[in-house]
Amino acid sequence: MRRDVGNPRVLLRRLREAMAEPGSPQKRLDKTVVLIAQNMVTEVCSLYLLRKGNLLELFATQGLNPSAVHQTRLRVGEGLVGDIAQHARPLNLTDAQAHPAFAYRPETGEEIYKSLMGVPILRGGRVIGVLVVQNRTMRHYSEEEVEALETVAMVLAELIGAADLLDADEFSEVAASQPGQPHYLAGTSLSEGIALGHAVLHEPRVHVTHLIAEDVDQEIARLESAVYELRSSIDRMLSTSDLSHAGEHREVLQAYRMFANDRGWLKRMVDVVRTGLTAEAAVERVQNDTRARMLRQTDPYLRDRLHDLDDLANRLLRVLTGVGLSSVSAMLPDDAIVIARNMGPAELLDYDKSKLRGLVLEEGAANAHVAIVARALGLSAVGRADGVLDHIEDGDAIIVDGDTGELYIRPSQEVVEAYSEKARFRARRQEQYKAIRHEDPRTLDGVRVDLNVNAGLLVDLPHMEESGADGIGLFRTELQFMIASTLPSQKDQQELYQAVLDAAGDKPVVFRTLDIGGDKVLPYMKVANEENPALGWRAIRIALDRPALLRHQLRALLAAAAGRELRLMFPMVTEVSEFVRARQLVDKEIRRLEKFDKPRPTSLMVGTMLEVPSLAWQFDTLLPLVDFVSVGSNDLLQFFFASDRGNARVAQRYDLLSPAALNFLRHVVLACEKHEVPLTLCGEVAGKPLEAMALIGLGFRRISMSPAAVGPVKMMVRSLDTRALSSFMEALYARPDATVRAELLRFAEENDIQL
Repeated sequence: MRRDVGNPRVLLRRLREAMAEPGSPQKRLDKTVVLIAQNMVTEVCSLYLLRKGNLLELFATQGLNPSAVHQTRLRVGEGLVGDIAQHARPLNLTDAQAHPAFAYRPETGEEIYKSLMGVPILRGGRVIGVLVVQNRTMRHYSEEEVEALETVAMVLAELIGAADLLDADEFSEVAASQPGQPHYLAGTSLSEGIALGHAVLHEPRVHVTHLIAEDVDQEIARLESAVYELRSSIDRMLSTSDLSHAGEHREVLQAYRMFANDRGWLKRMVDVVRTGLTAEAAVERVQNDTRARMLRQTDPYLRDRLHDLDDLANRLLRVLTGVGLSSVSAMLPDDAIVIARNMGPAELLDYDKSKLRGLVLEEGAANAHVAIVARALGLSAVGRADGVLDHIEDGDAIIVDGDTGELYIRPSQEVVEAYSEKARFRARRQEQYKAIRHEDPRTLDGVRVDLNVNAGLLVDLPHMEESGADGIGLFRTELQFMIASTLPSQKDQQELYQAVLDAAGDKPVVFRTLDIGGDKVLPYMKVANEENPALGWRAIRIALDRPALLRHQLRALLAAAAGRELRLMFPMVTEVSEFVRARQLVDKEIRRLEKFDKPRPTSLMVGTMLEVPSLAWQFDTLLPLVDFVSVGSNDLLQFFFASDRGNARVAQRYDLLSPAALNFLRHVVLACEKHEVPLTLCGEVAGKPLEAMALIGLGFRRISMSPAAVGPVKMMVRSLDTRALSSFMEALYARPDATVRAELLRFAEENDIQL
């Protein structure tokens, strides 16, 4: 028997013609395996497709007993066919029956065949079937034959996905890969709310439609030219300080450059083109193979690199097809829901906010900065939606349930109707919140609770008035730095701060000085790689090490507040000495204003954030020095519980409503009361009615939250008796439970508190 592979280009064309012929799906599949066997000069060609229950069913064969079709089934991982599906890689065996994984099926009659070669049929990196050829003689199939069969398998995958070969109701995995089928995913809530709209992929995938090459040499030349252009574009992005247009940080681009310059990557694609595929199809084929292998890796680092390779392959496809990168200036639907693997806050803010309804991330944690911005914009957002990009296409209808963290892709009419009613109910609730917008947030026993909003950009400012908030309890000055391509000038900073104070009028505004580092990276600032960036060089540590950066910001703040009150605070102060040094810089800038006879604020209040637990044990020294304290619960809880808020495994493991956290916060409240220092909590937990209720029970009388949370929290406050709550909570501090959430919910229910 000859060892040469038949002309793969001829085979690919014949397969395409066979699959396009009229007739039943079974007849087309039967003709397909005959064509493959003839072309590759093998005695057997068998096609297995994945069915419900992870079962591989023999769908068509040339050479095995025809009666075995639709009768022979193997579980994924069972037999040689199951092994190929499980590991998503080819098998090339001279004596298949000698392999320990061989599973004998007497109905097939395959005992007379010795050699076997099988390859997975991949679509979107998922195995949807297995293609096998066999011969009576013991032989080792050449690399060219393996490559040819993999190419055939790729084309089959696309043809199967595009044709009506399978019953979408019967075959789950194949149905999942076909467009138009409803799909449900569960993630993690990042921002509450209900959003019904249409998907807008942050970086839409390029779909390859032209698979079979007309001129192989021309395709190789196109591929090599595109790879050269890709490498050049990455080099250009790395050579400039303005990386904002790339949407990637320098470290990622450096990884891209490493992958793009990998000669093995280009060689694999060229080899695939030589089998008869176009340059675009070759890129997709190689990435499908890579994706299938890497998805089965247990090493999280290697799995994370898959995202880099996916992005790189997509960039190369864009070069080849001439499809430009997604642009935020492109036409958005009026009900856009942005879908991304991950993204920074600057990228989200680039979209037309009037058309945004929701955000879905494959990654993303509730306390990530993009989630905080999403809440500030009032978007329904879900994170940790594993595999969402594999199941959704640009323009697909989607429902985002930010309350439960659920997603409905291409929902049925019944689901749409149910959620439409839920959205209408929420709208009615919003009207109730609007009705009490100008009412005092005063409890039943007459206690006034100041409800402030967190902000960071000019776009946030109208929300303060709309929500009926008492002021801005936290203005995140770093957002201006994060969305800029270069370091904002002192003048730019001053103009922003003036606009904020103008918009606030007589309402108080608390400015937090620059809080960068950790997950908040400036594209133009070189930061060394750190093993634990949340515990590393960030916030006040950067400001004190680079005092010029802080002094420029202080000058902008002082100039903007000329003739008005200025409140500012320092982030992540760990010990009293850090606050003292930062306060000295403020005093130096005040003396500078006096020296040059420049206008200054009418009053100045300087405070600190409490985010690091160590600071609480220095209160007797600290509190006489500060004008106020603001608890940053996001970071505080992270450090208090030694729980990385960006790690999905532990982010939700610990609860603010645990006796440990409540006791700590109670200690803070009592210390501030003793020293008569105003106390605020400005973390995201303040925006949840139940958590806000607990904070009031602890003694907090000022809390700051996202604008959308002001209405629900105000309604809760106005239905609350603080004396009864404080008395009830006294019994909770000594409990051994991980959380007292259930007890607080029961108290709220029994006392008709509006949560």
